[in-house]
Amino acid sequence: MDSILTSTKEFLGITEDYTHFDPQIIMHINSVFFMLNQLGVGPDEPYRIEDKSDEWSDFTSATDVEAIRSFVYLRVRLLFDPPTNAALLSAMKEEIREIEWRLNVQVDPGRE
Repeated sequence: MDSILTSTKEFLGITEDYTHFDPQIIMHINSVFFMLNQLGVGPDEPYRIEDKSDEWSDFTSATDVEAIRSFVYLRVRLLFDPPTNAALLSAMKEEIREIEWRLNVQVDPGRE
């Protein structure tokens, strides 16, 4: 199983069995899926998760799923637990911009 919630929690350093923050993390994941929908990535309707049973393959079977996962992880990290180190914060924001641009190109190759 490749749970969206579980893998995002692992990225945040939270174990699967610690569920105290699940409602906040789910809310942030769904916000990022809304952003992806506006970029033209994923299903026609904004995708949303309810719990750990929702998997990455439910969202997309595209070859760019790893870039999507990175985008979701980084965005959720900034929303849920932003770094206090200015250099790390800047690097994360730059990586988000890079992935966002590449996802845009992937969805609309004529938009370069």
